Amino acid sequence: MDIAPESLDEQSAYKLMTGVVVPRPIAWVTTTNTDGGVNLAPFSAFTFVSTEPPMVGFNVGRRLGQRKDTANNIHRTGEFVVNIGDESLLEAIHLSSEEHPPDVSEARLLGLETIPGTRVSAQRLAAAPVSLECRLHQVIEFGVSGSEFFVGEVVLFHVRDELYRDGKIDTGSLRPAARVGGPTYARLGELIQFRPITLSPRKAPGG
Repeated sequence: MDIAPESLDEQSAYKLMTGVVVPRPIAWVTTTNTDGGVNLAPFSAFTFVSTEPPMVGFNVGRRLGQRKDTANNIHRTGEFVVNIGDESLLEAIHLSSEEHPPDVSEARLLGLETIPGTRVSAQRLAAAPVSLECRLHQVIEFGVSGSEFFVGEVVLFHVRDELYRDGKIDTGSLRPAARVGGPTYARLGELIQFRPITLSPRKAPGG
């Protein structure tokens, strides 16, 4: 089957692409509402974009042509926290995607404890095994629908002690939640490990 992009409307293209780019890590983002409450929402178009300094990015689409609360809050405050949820938090992650008025705190609604940020004003989730305090670095708009890719510099990592081993995250113990197409999620599954690749001093990574 061949599918021409021009034959798809925005929603059809979304369904197709989110079924192709799988599994996706989930940025469970906390921001501060105008009344000081904690806004919480999951975004699965998420990755890291730089290691020096460390930066992460995630895409926020629009709803009926309007910016979502997360986008509005970041534009206003310039700060946010990316929480990484494990598989025990899957139901809460899904429920936090439900639409609410801007002054409603999804964290409070779901009974999730929050902790004040150390270097940013946004709060983080106590239940999250990893949280990244971020300051906004750049916003890049893509496409005609107004989707925005938010890039934040990580100013502080919060990692559970038992997950941090030899300078790395023990992914098997982290048990991160992942997103696939539609209201469907996935666990990590089997890990397959190969020997490390030794790079020549003359060859840059990816060269």
